[in-house]
Amino acid sequence: MIKGIPGKIARVIRGLLHLVARPARSDRGRGGFIIQPYRGYGSPEEIFLMGRVFKQSSRPGSGKGGLGRDLIDFGRRLLRRGVSGAVIKARFGNTEQETVTDPDGYFWIHMRLAQSPPTDRLWHGMNLALKSSEENAVQAQGEVFIPPREARNVVISDIDDTVVFTGVANKAAMLWRLFLQGAESRIAFPGVASFYRALHRGRSGGELNPILYVSRGPWSLYEVLEEFFHIHRIPVGPILFLREWGMTLYRPLPRRAKGHKLTLVRNMLSLYPDRPFILIGDSGQHDPEIYAQVVREHPGRIESIYIRNVSRNARRNRAIEDLAREVTRTGSTLFLAADSFAMAEHAAEHGFISPKSLPEVLREKRAQGEPSLKPVRRVRGGRSGGVGGDAVREVLQEAGNDSPPNVAIDPEKINPGPESRSRVRDERSDQE
Repeated sequence: MIKGIPGKIARVIRGLLHLVARPARSDRGRGGFIIQPYRGYGSPEEIFLMGRVFKQSSRPGSGKGGLGRDLIDFGRRLLRRGVSGAVIKARFGNTEQETVTDPDGYFWIHMRLAQSPPTDRLWHGMNLALKSSEENAVQAQGEVFIPPREARNVVISDIDDTVVFTGVANKAAMLWRLFLQGAESRIAFPGVASFYRALHRGRSGGELNPILYVSRGPWSLYEVLEEFFHIHRIPVGPILFLREWGMTLYRPLPRRAKGHKLTLVRNMLSLYPDRPFILIGDSGQHDPEIYAQVVREHPGRIESIYIRNVSRNARRNRAIEDLAREVTRTGSTLFLAADSFAMAEHAAEHGFISPKSLPEVLREKRAQGEPSLKPVRRVRGGRSGGVGGDAVREVLQEAGNDSPPNVAIDPEKINPGPESRSRVRDERSDQE
């Protein structure tokens, strides 16, 4: 209990403090240099892992647990600094590599493997050590996700306003949710967790498709996002793609992240050249523009794009229209979503998930306070692609300022089979 603060609020503060102090506890109070790896990803041929080297002060006192220790460790975390120019030795199987940290203390391992890793597990360990006068005195263990042969798709998802309400379109709301609320208080979109579990399992139920997450938030949120994903049972991705905000007293605003997400998507397409992709984002920022460029650059590689419509801005609608034209021109599909269940229905129709997953998505959606089912407006794109964009404009104009519609934009050649649609309708009817 924290004196003067009501019990429930005190528990939330206490839990958040314990969570954000976690990275500083890894040295058991000794202080000095520490290595903090983030989750990596890869293929049987090459792997990637990112991390950071810090220097932090030792913990004074006896080191007993409780609120006092968490407060000290929280302070140690705030005061620790990235170490520039540190040499990291990485070992994965029988392959070794050295890399040097950048001015902020970050390091990036890109390792081409001499031998394929074992196929009996998805997560593989990478040994990391700080090269210094005391050889291997500072060590850490990283984790790398390598999808199985059964994986059919690669899913890339935004986090902000796609998985979790962070108010990206509203800067004040975004900062409130990112920094002043704990993982338990951050609200997932109704049904999103079960939908992502279905995407991970795939149509057969055993595909174990990789899901990679992208965010514009800072790396300091890594532990909060990990806890959020755990609480809501959202499949953990190989890495939460974040960035270094670089905020200081002299530069109080975050660094611009121009091209951040586009570069990451391009890297994933190169790493998994034999698998089609599903992209998920929102209309609040620049996902439609980024995904339109990806579709242009890689025709035939993107099976479907899901955009959660969180903005009623006319400029954002125009970006969606442009994306619709690109999608119908290259043979991909686009779903402009008002809710997670509508996305799941579309995914089941097109064979990305099993129709048997739909009842779970709908139950979760209703349990989280969204009981209604919105109809889906279907737009068929012509071969030139122009029809799709024009039709989307008409649908959005009809909706006005009311709640956003569900709009499915499919190219002319895409036509889900009657059996697939029938099974989806049956699953929906059973729940209504």
